[in-house]
Amino acid sequence: MYFPLSYYHPMYNPMNYNMHYNNWNTNWNPRYCQCNYQENDFRSPYDRPIVLKDYGPNPFVINIDEAAEQNPNFRTALWTGSHLQVTLMSIPVGESIGLEIHPNVDQFLRIEDGEGIVQMGKNKDRLDFQARVQDDFAIVVPAGTWHNLTNTGNKPIKLYSIYAPPQHPHGTVHQTKAAAMAAEHD
Repeated sequence: MYFPLSYYHPMYNPMNYNMHYNNWNTNWNPRYCQCNYQENDFRSPYDRPIVLKDYGPNPFVINIDEAAEQNPNFRTALWTGSHLQVTLMSIPVGESIGLEIHPNVDQFLRIEDGEGIVQMGKNKDRLDFQARVQDDFAIVVPAGTWHNLTNTGNKPIKLYSIYAPPQHPHGTVHQTKAAAMAAEHD
């Protein structure tokens, strides 16, 4: 009787295969590492709270979904470079970003949690584009377009925004919309 070569390999032969031999869950994945630690003695780096600060212009990797949902501030600059900026925003129930225009900046927004209405237009008094948005929706605002996002849900909208080029100074943190408006008028 002929058996393929792989049958003789311990990984493919269930009679010879040690379940913990080169098993992803037990040997490689830090969430499942087999240690003799007490439950609270070991925390995976993936379970630690994210420190929300401006990491630019250094190379940077983050779980943007978790960072956006963790952000309590109206606006927090997360990464600012020469040509791009990533900010996190939290818009309270019933409030809005505020009608604004960026003459020379394109903007991308992605809603991680919450729902609302986005309005855009070329004229401040004529916002002829309107759409309902919710979790996982993206909004693209071309430079020179008036726009606003209003929270119509029952929880804060958590989102991240990408500006190209940067719109706010490096390290910007606005705890409230009022603080953001005051900083823009300075």
